[in-house]
Order: sequence, then structure tokens, then C-alpha cells
Amino acid sequence: MLAGAGALGAVLAAAFDRAGAGSAAGQDWPPFVLVSGLLLVGLVADESGLFATAGHALARVSARGSVLFGGTVVLVAVVTSVLNLDTSVAFLTPVLVYAARSRGGGEDPLLYGCVLVSNAASLLLPGSNLTNLIVLGHLRLSGGRFFSLAAPAWLVSVLVTAAVVAWAERRSLCAPVTPVTPVAAGRTAPGRDRLATLTGLTSVAAVTVCVVVLRSPAIAVAVIGVAATGAMAMSGRASPDRVLHILGLPVLVGLFGVAVALGTLGRSWSGPSVALSHLDAWATAGVAALSSVAFNNLPAASLLAARVPPRPFALLVGLDIGPNLFVTGSLAWILWLRAARTAGATPSIAKASRLGLVAAPLAMGGALGVLVLSGTR
Repeated sequence: MLAGAGALGAVLAAAFDRAGAGSAAGQDWPPFVLVSGLLLVGLVADESGLFATAGHALARVSARGSVLFGGTVVLVAVVTSVLNLDTSVAFLTPVLVYAARSRGGGEDPLLYGCVLVSNAASLLLPGSNLTNLIVLGHLRLSGGRFFSLAAPAWLVSVLVTAAVVAWAERRSLCAPVTPVTPVAAGRTAPGRDRLATLTGLTSVAAVTVCVVVLRSPAIAVAVIGVAATGAMAMSGRASPDRVLHILGLPVLVGLFGVAVALGTLGRSWSGPSVALSHLDAWATAGVAALSSVAFNNLPAASLLAARVPPRPFALLVGLDIGPNLFVTGSLAWILWLRAARTAGATPSIAKASRLGLVAAPLAMGGALGVLVLSGTR
């Protein structure tokens, strides 16, 4: 359904304004190619056992719930920053559910912390969130330069979001637990071979370098993802069905079509650009957050950044952190729900939204405060 709507939107946009649709597609395709490559690299990292090993390590060393939660926040923030928030929720959610079960405690702190921290941590690098690439397409910033400008706001966003989840789940984190065996937890540690481990580590390292160094890393990351996945497939560790499931092409195609349609609208209609030019940083972030909930943050970014935004980093605060307000805010929510249910968890959209309604405004306020103080727009 979403793919059909996106295709229809793109066709209508091209018929209405071919030049505008071409410009919108040119701005929007690199992020979607990038996230496809990152999801493939995430699949390779998962099949090589890197994510599961991290989950086992957390479960072994974290007898206390607070220590386990802290380790989870660090793991989620790092994976989100380097491999994109969609990769984080798609692959870390089941690992964290396992870690909680093997500890014998409640899984809610890690389950909800994964999606909320992933969104909040997607502000650090251009590739951490597709919206970053869409908005920054006008600015030509390198990954290193973007990092230097966004890092303080990113840190505040992650810490505030984690603190809200920890406070809300403090009873679960402090409750006494009885560790269980991996079999009772519902998952055993996957076996690994040296070639698979080497492929996973090499892929992640190569992607990290590309995202940080290259201004336009989409094609390079996609090539790495395809090559690594091909190597895994040849060894029988990644089936075509698994690859297609992870990519979720109908959703990506649908969102791309909608983004092109709204990007075309933003180029032919000056309303969004004029409105943003009259808003300060706080109002810009608020409009971006509400637009994300209304349209999803990818189409919202395409609409609001169809022309050069006057306050791009304030816009990104709303587009990256604002989706924590509700499940419609980002693709990461959809992937999180799918991964959690596959792992046997029963996530509550109502509970996640209650946490997000508290965490998102506080994290956005803290991130914006840091940006304003540093003079970053």
C-alpha cells in the first residue's frame, strides 16, 4: 500500500513539475541508497555474531539492571551513529530482548530504550539518520565537520532520553533478578567462524571510514554492503529471503516516492520555506517534530528542506528527536515493532508514546540549548 502511494505520488509530481521532481529525487536518493547499504552491513554484522556477542557480554557483566541499561545506551548510541538508527533498531532489539531475559529481569527498559535512544542518537553523523542527508544536501559538509558541530547536542539528547527511560523504569532496573540459562532465555549464542567475523568487522570498519570521511558516502557504503552480503550468501549465511526482509524494499520505495512528491511541492510552493524563515530555532524544531509525526520524518525533511533551510541544525533536532513523540515519526519505529514482535516481545505503542512524550521535548530542549549557546544554527 505504501509502495503504491509512493509510486503514485512520484508520478504525479513528475507530471506536475518534471524539473522539480528531478531535483527532489536527486536530493532524496542518496539517503535511501545509504540506508540500504547500512542495513546490508548490519545484516552481515548480525550474521557474523557481532551484535549477539555484544548482547551476551552485556548479560554476563551486568548483574545490576542499571549497569545493563547503561551498557545498552552506549551500544545503541554507537551502532546508531555509525550504522544508522534503522540498523540499530532492526538488529539490536532482539539482542537486547535476549540480554534482558538471560538476566532474568524485565525487558521493558531495554526494549523501549532501544527505539527512543536510537532516534535521539541519530544526530551525530550524516549517515546516522536519512533526514540528516536530506537536510544537509544543500550544505556540503563533511562527516567530520558535521560531527564537530552536532556532537554536544547529540550527547545531551542521548543522556536526557536515557535518563527519562531509566527513571520511568527504575523499579524494573532495581528489582532483584535470577539469571537464567541461554536456552531458557529463548536464544543460544550463535556460532561464528573466522571468515564471517573478519567480514563483519571489516565491513563495519570500512563503512565507518566512509561515513566520516566522504561527503557523499551512499554509493561507497552500498557497494560495501552488497559485497559483504554477497560474501555471506556464498558461504550460506545470508539467504535471499533474509536479505529482502531486512531491506524492506516496499517501505523504502514508498517513502522515497512520498518524499519526492513532497520535495517537488516544496520546490514549486514557497510556503514552507517562507514560514521557516520567520521562525526562531525553537519554533523551527517544533514545526519539524510535528511534521515528522504527521508525515514521517523522511517526507517531512524533503518538504521542509526543499530549499535551503535557514536553521538546518534546529530543523534536524526536530526531525531526528521529534519522532520519539509517536510511532508515525520515523521508519525506525516500524522496524522496531517488527523486530520486537519477531523476538517474542509485546511492545506497547501507548507506553512507548508516553515515554516519548516526556523524553522528546526535554531532549529537544537540551539539544537546542547547546546549539544556541554554541552559535550553531
